[in-house]
Amino acid sequence: MSKHETANATMVVDGRVLPEQLDERMVHDVVHGFYDEIRKDALLGPVFNGAIKPQDWPKHLMKMCDFWSSMMLRTGRYDGRPLPPHLAIPGLGEQHFRRWLELFRTTVTSLCPQEIAALFMERAFRIAHSFRLALAYSRGENTLEIEPITTNSL
Repeated sequence: MSKHETANATMVVDGRVLPEQLDERMVHDVVHGFYDEIRKDALLGPVFNGAIKPQDWPKHLMKMCDFWSSMMLRTGRYDGRPLPPHLAIPGLGEQHFRRWLELFRTTVTSLCPQEIAALFMERAFRIAHSFRLALAYSRGENTLEIEPITTNSL
């Protein structure tokens, strides 16, 4: 396959054809825009800024671009384990995940066409629920009581 054919290949993820507008530039813009808001947020800013030193933000943003590129474009660039650092944050709870989802939704709806914003949000909701379950389990809490956060409940 030539370089031109590869660039125009149809990508199917989760049984759906990905819109052509969804590309690395959009992933980069979402990640950087989102974390700009996170760092300023009254609830999440202290959590993230406490866990990530100022000089480490560029590296973290590159890692998050790799993560979301792998999630959205199936590039396979991310090979880390995102859960363990979150398990180490004391007091991380539902209110933090709700705010994370609110800020993420605001970011993707402002930067992406509606169809792509919806794809980002589907994955974000799954990630939030998975992390909440893992946190509850690690704390010895009843995971059966953890309800997914939904669009309507934000």
